[in-house]
Amino acid sequence: MINIGAQISPNSPSSHYHQTTTEDSLRRALAAKQSTIDASGTAIRQLKSSGAPKSEIDEAVKALNALKLEKTSIENQLKASISGQTINGSGISRDEFRQAVVNTLERRLFYIPAFKIYRGVAGLYDYGPPGCAVKSNVLAFWRQHFVLEEDMLEVDCPCVTPEVVLKASGHVEKFTDLMVKDEKTGNCYRADHLLKDFCKDKLESDLTMSADKAAEFKHVLAVLDDLSGEQLGAKIKEYGIVAPDTKNPLSDPYPFNLMFQTQIGPSGASTGYMRPETAQGIFVNFRDLYYYNGNKLPFAAAQIGQAFRNEISPRQGLLRVREFTLAEIEHFVDPDDKSHPKYSEVSDLEFLMFPRDEQMSGQSAKKLCLGEAVSKGIVNNQTLAYFIGRVYQFLTRLGIDKKRLRFRQHLPNEMAHYAADCWDAEIESSYGWIECVGIADRSAYDLRAHTDKSGVALVAQEKFAEPIEVEKLVIAPVKKELGLAFKGSQKMVVEALEAMNEKEAMDIKAALETKGEVEFEVCTLQKTVTIKKNMVTIAKEIKKEHQRVFTPSVIEPSFGIGRIIYCLYEHCFYMRPSKAGDEQLNVFRFPSLVAPIKCTVFPLVQNQKYEEVAKQISRSLTAAGISNKKDITGTSIGKRYARTDELGVPYAVTVDSTSSVTIRERDSKDQIRVKVDEVAAVIKDVSEERCKWADILQKYPLHTSASADE
Repeated sequence: MINIGAQISPNSPSSHYHQTTTEDSLRRALAAKQSTIDASGTAIRQLKSSGAPKSEIDEAVKALNALKLEKTSIENQLKASISGQTINGSGISRDEFRQAVVNTLERRLFYIPAFKIYRGVAGLYDYGPPGCAVKSNVLAFWRQHFVLEEDMLEVDCPCVTPEVVLKASGHVEKFTDLMVKDEKTGNCYRADHLLKDFCKDKLESDLTMSADKAAEFKHVLAVLDDLSGEQLGAKIKEYGIVAPDTKNPLSDPYPFNLMFQTQIGPSGASTGYMRPETAQGIFVNFRDLYYYNGNKLPFAAAQIGQAFRNEISPRQGLLRVREFTLAEIEHFVDPDDKSHPKYSEVSDLEFLMFPRDEQMSGQSAKKLCLGEAVSKGIVNNQTLAYFIGRVYQFLTRLGIDKKRLRFRQHLPNEMAHYAADCWDAEIESSYGWIECVGIADRSAYDLRAHTDKSGVALVAQEKFAEPIEVEKLVIAPVKKELGLAFKGSQKMVVEALEAMNEKEAMDIKAALETKGEVEFEVCTLQKTVTIKKNMVTIAKEIKKEHQRVFTPSVIEPSFGIGRIIYCLYEHCFYMRPSKAGDEQLNVFRFPSLVAPIKCTVFPLVQNQKYEEVAKQISRSLTAAGISNKKDITGTSIGKRYARTDELGVPYAVTVDSTSSVTIRERDSKDQIRVKVDEVAAVIKDVSEERCKWADILQKYPLHTSASADE
């Protein structure tokens, strides 16, 4: 379940803009250098006005020019420190890299803006053939890795959700973002985005800004999620922020609910919403799923499906959209026992973690052993840690770079009041650190909320081997006396009395015994009533119990599939020179697991016999369940290789005889020679990771050809 009120939020400012001593020292150095330059300029003017010798003036000008060069060097260091100019040390800027990736993705039809011929709609995208294949492969591996290997119960619930369900979950009231309007055109913008963009732009473009002013902007970014509508509005006015398109003044911020509302049925009497997440369908089915699982805990339910959020101002391509695919798991567990039987399988994993203490003290993410994080209390419990480890394994198997993946713990200001602990799997991209998976211990909040609203007890039971004696609080309203006193309001008063917790009930009991009456607030009546001693009996009694009834806690990993896929595209993309060295060729280094096509097949030249062999190999690959594509165009072999590399196809079969063919591996460009009837078996072994390409090179002869990379 993604945080209520926001889609998986990218670039948490609280972690990304913590105070950095490097940047501060560079700003101070720049300010000092500018002061020295100003003083040198003044001195040169005085030398000229006093008629000083030319040699002395030339020497002073030379020193001034050296100071300006030093200033330029500091500015370049500061720019790099602020924005992280290059991608993964590649020397190419983030914007240039992103543009190269997006251009390739759209040109090769991985995805394109939806309804393109009608100029499109912001935040809606169509997946083309290779994009669909990548998405299908990612979801297939998700099912294998989680649903099958963890023995989960998969469900598929409707996208249209009745209003009462989302009232219980809090979405109707709280699923909002603060919005501002252009006062003249009516165009809408997310208030926090405008403030965030303004501060980021100032930090990145104004190199002469003082360290104190920079610290102020960083502080605003750090507390952005905590600002109320009034505080956001005050900052927008203070900084003179206007509508980015028209420069017109903006309205005060006000809440906008992100759900798409609809009417269920022709009468319009039943309000519904397009679901903003898939989790609620699992929660409302808990009782039936618990029964299906033999009334046993723990168990997990999973769901893959579309979710909808009416984003105020969608941007950043696939990272912030209005319709998207979520894959969510709800692992139900006894709140008194959050151990996990398979925890030892992940406890030795070591990867980048960013605990809240490190964030708040201005440190960076660091490698931690997962077991150590649990033993030190950094991660709340074993089950939460187990899923953090499994998410790490899932993402890295897909092809996410381990060095650009971190798990960031939510700060206190990000945590819901009921949550025990929350972590986000964040992946670094050209947009910065992007939250792609949320892993949260949500306690028992969701099941309790639906129990209260529906009146159906969503609980589990633990049967005792022998009955045990327990002290129970017994609240017995005297309905006759309450009826005489409160008449039609009797039921609500009774419910309020019965809903008291132990401390509240014992305080009421003490007050009744000493004073004979007490003032008691009834929320449903929105008033305080007087309860007298004869209206209720409150006592503690020893009772024998044969079972324990409790509301399970929920550990929830929630995956934004579109975000994971986009980050995967960036992590797998690189450019390499053509053989002639006159152009840069685009390559996606997808692992076979997610590659949209596992193998291409084409004849070296247009030849009837070679084309027949190509068709035969294609049929054998299809029969083996390997996705493949034939290319019998007359284009040069080098260009066909380049086309398949740009689609991320890991293997290419070239037919250059009727008895044997070559198989080329995408990244090394190595080729081996294989008999025609062995091709399918070889491709199946390497594409399903039964063996590595290095193993294949040991078994089959390496093939060299002048035409291999023409």
